[in-house]
Amino acid sequence: MIRSIPGVLLPMRSTLRLVMATAAVSAGAAHIPVIPPHLKEAPCMGVLFILLTIACIALAMAAITYDAPLVYLAAATICGLTIIGYAATRLVAFPMLADDVGNWLEPLGVVSIVAETAVVASSIVALRCRRLV
Repeated sequence: MIRSIPGVLLPMRSTLRLVMATAAVSAGAAHIPVIPPHLKEAPCMGVLFILLTIACIALAMAAITYDAPLVYLAAATICGLTIIGYAATRLVAFPMLADDVGNWLEPLGVVSIVAETAVVASSIVALRCRRLV
């Protein structure tokens, strides 16, 4: 039942949950302005931005209300993969996204990368501190 994976669903009461939640909301919010142009130019990326925004807000809410290890694991995974995706689109010309190659300092991209990095870092630290206790 719920206890099939010991401790994964039990609340941690981490002091980092506010940091992670704030960073997750910031990461999601940074993608909102670029959704409409991407839905026109690269629809698959626009849909991914919508899903990422929803996921970031849901993770923030979950961290605030019930900060289980699974929340931090999901947050680190989703935002970590988003960072990798950002780097990939800056290094390789993807279909309909070729103009992003080399554009490392796009302002909303920088905001999202900083926020996503904060999500990953705070999630990892929260999980590590839990194991040390």
